[in-house]
Amino acid sequence: MIHGKTPDAWCARHPLIRELVALRETAWFNPGIAPVASALADVGLGAADVAEASARLQRFAPYLAKVFPETAAAGGIIESGIVPVPVLQRRLLDEAGLADSGTLWLKTDNELPISGSIKARGGIHEVLKHAEDLALQAGLIRPGDDYAALDSAEARAFFSQYRIAVGSTGNLGLSIGIMSARLGFQAIVHMSADARQWKKNKLRASGVTVIEYASDYSVAVEQGRRQAEADPACYFVDDENSPHLFLGYAVAAERLAQQFERAGVLVEAEHPLFVYLPCGVGGGPGGVAFGLKLAFGDAVHCIFAEPTHSPCMLLGVYTGLHDAVSVQDFGIDNVTAADGLAVGRPSGFVGRAMQRLIDGYYTVTDEELYRLLDIAWQEEQVRLEPSALAGVPGMVRVLRDRDYLQRIGATPEKLANATHLVWGTGGSMVPEAEFAAYLDKGRSLQHPSA
Repeated sequence: MIHGKTPDAWCARHPLIRELVALRETAWFNPGIAPVASALADVGLGAADVAEASARLQRFAPYLAKVFPETAAAGGIIESGIVPVPVLQRRLLDEAGLADSGTLWLKTDNELPISGSIKARGGIHEVLKHAEDLALQAGLIRPGDDYAALDSAEARAFFSQYRIAVGSTGNLGLSIGIMSARLGFQAIVHMSADARQWKKNKLRASGVTVIEYASDYSVAVEQGRRQAEADPACYFVDDENSPHLFLGYAVAAERLAQQFERAGVLVEAEHPLFVYLPCGVGGGPGGVAFGLKLAFGDAVHCIFAEPTHSPCMLLGVYTGLHDAVSVQDFGIDNVTAADGLAVGRPSGFVGRAMQRLIDGYYTVTDEELYRLLDIAWQEEQVRLEPSALAGVPGMVRVLRDRDYLQRIGATPEKLANATHLVWGTGGSMVPEAEFAAYLDKGRSLQHPSA
């Protein structure tokens, strides 16, 4: 029994569950989406909150430029570029037998400095907020000070009295751990069995304590949360429920709007924007999508992408159960090569806050992730890890669903003017040998006899 009903009863009322349980690639476009004017109220946060997060990142920019030289050229601002990927677009549409429509771009969060993934946004923002709160309270800094002063033996000694912990499948752990340790905190990352070994090695080399669990992400988070609750000096970064992570991700949208403007890309009713976001627990894509809705209103359509073995957000929103259900409840194993998306239970905060703002959800097999990884590298020299490829099929999934397009009023004329954006969430820091193994796997799936 699952919440008082048999699996068959659930499937009778929610027939898509059969597809999910069978691990088949599935797409569901949410009939419950609503205009931004009414749906933003669900979130409980607003533009002022995002502006505050943006200002905090600006205050810390001098510090970041000093302690992370790779950010100095950008003045300590952690940001990625956007690039058109026309060859990849042509390949995807040709394979799907679809006519050319709109323009496909890539948001290169895979190249973000410090931790090489989208988690460098929300994760680093939350650590900086905690550090700022402590430093202001202790008088280490005052409003208006140059935060580069926090790069001192005195500041590191002060922060060393405190601990910051997080549960992670890998990338969030990298951003939280590296940033915390650099400031001087005792950093602890609770990691699930499916996290990549190179990520654990990098954390330990950065002075971070890594605690490993044989179980999946949810167990790592729960254990980390429990240990932190028993330690008054420990601050737990809660990926499932943190507004500070969420707001750190949301800052990306205002910067994207500026990038589009510089590139001459128009986003408005007659020139819609479709954004494809890989989804694990939901914090990263949820925060980005919130920011996008603030920036572009109803002209932007956000779609979440998940592995067939870990469709937690799709299942939670589709059934209305949110974090009260896990994929394991329905016999789905949550075992996937997309380690960053290997989450069995979604964020209830994000699911409820964003359920009327996310246009749709789809799943993709591990085999397709590897195949697309090889294609992205061969066609565009884009270096992504398997989980970051989840957004790549999004354009095809949208263009194939005529009912969805009709429902949102996406006429052929509008689609011809549309912009499609894949959020490339990670991959630049993958070791060469591991990336070569990914490519070999992807190539074997393109040419089975190879």
